[in-house]
Amino acid sequence: MTDGGRRTRLTVVVLAACFTISIIAVSVSGQSETVSIAPADTAIAVRPPAPPTSVVAEDYKYDNAKHLVLSWVPSIDDQPGRTLVLGYRIFRSSGGGAFMPAGSALPGASSFRDERLSKDSSYVYYVAAVSATDTVASIKTQAISPKREYLHLDLVWLFVIAFCISSSVIYFIWKARAGKKLFVRKIAGLDAVDEAIGRATEMGRPILFIPGIQDMDDVQTIAGLTILGRVAKQIADYDTRIRMPVSRSLVMTAARETIKAAYQIAGRPDAYSDDMVNYVTDEQFGYVAAVDGIMVREKPATIFLLGAFFAESLILAETGNSIGAIQIAGTARPAQLPFFIAACDFTLIGEELFAASAYLSGEPKQLGSLKGQDVGKGLAMAAILLGVLSVTLGQAFDIGFFNWLADGLSTIFSAAVE
Repeated sequence: MTDGGRRTRLTVVVLAACFTISIIAVSVSGQSETVSIAPADTAIAVRPPAPPTSVVAEDYKYDNAKHLVLSWVPSIDDQPGRTLVLGYRIFRSSGGGAFMPAGSALPGASSFRDERLSKDSSYVYYVAAVSATDTVASIKTQAISPKREYLHLDLVWLFVIAFCISSSVIYFIWKARAGKKLFVRKIAGLDAVDEAIGRATEMGRPILFIPGIQDMDDVQTIAGLTILGRVAKQIADYDTRIRMPVSRSLVMTAARETIKAAYQIAGRPDAYSDDMVNYVTDEQFGYVAAVDGIMVREKPATIFLLGAFFAESLILAETGNSIGAIQIAGTARPAQLPFFIAACDFTLIGEELFAASAYLSGEPKQLGSLKGQDVGKGLAMAAILLGVLSVTLGQAFDIGFFNWLADGLSTIFSAAVE
């Protein structure tokens, strides 16, 4: 094209289509001329993409026979800087039937997981590379059916650890039922129970027992009521009064039965009254206000705070502290422990609440579970120490045995975490 003596080249790149280009030249005097470029002069044929290769269908391990995994090598036209492949489509034939779309994948993908399949049918797949104008299929896979695995062999070490701990629990339960005495270390809060009840008896003031604000489905509430059984028996022996406001109706029923049984064991069933336990409200701070009112009006000599507590823990403990009561608290909620430690005389920290429950009840199942968990903790501590030592010595002195030990421990516990 000529413009005032200059020559201009117009370059047009056409992809995936053929069409005609018309250029209209207009002179200064207004005369025009149209030049058309024929399709044969401009159309550039675009080749189809290469298909994906090495397409393989495999069973998805350790599932319920519902999945298959398809993998392939992407098309050679699916490379960085090449835009010919726009994606992949996966087609599936079930039981020898027609191929139907099973899904799609983005460019660069090399795998696809097919879901909601049946172990009673066989499946054949192929993958098609998709460009703007073509869809090119790969070769078909072999027919395959999903399988169900009953054992996850990658987690065999987790099974061994669980087996050791479970066996320990069963062994110690058996030992406790056989009448063998199981050692439970001394817990300071338990030693204070007798002293606290005796003090309330001497002062002629009641004992207040708060089992937390959770229902009977919380293990801390159950542990608190187990300790209540031991406390109530001693209260019956000393003929001391007990007040127990609760925030759950089921806890009220269970607590009444616990205290009633304790009075029967003490030989004083006539001294029991349902008024010892009363339901207040499920509302958290409504319950707290009612309990604080009881503390201020009746001024109990001893207060037990044993169970699951939340924001009300400090309010209750501070009110009890202000009236001069001996307070024995216990919870497994770490966020509330600092408040109890600061405001109460004795605190059962974390699992001490459950240990106290097992110790006071003497129940073989609780004692056996407690000792079995100790075995698990011992195994965990040994593994941590071995891991730290093996990694430190292996990297510091490049000793083969410690490197081997560190790799082994890493393999065992990595599989357990997964």
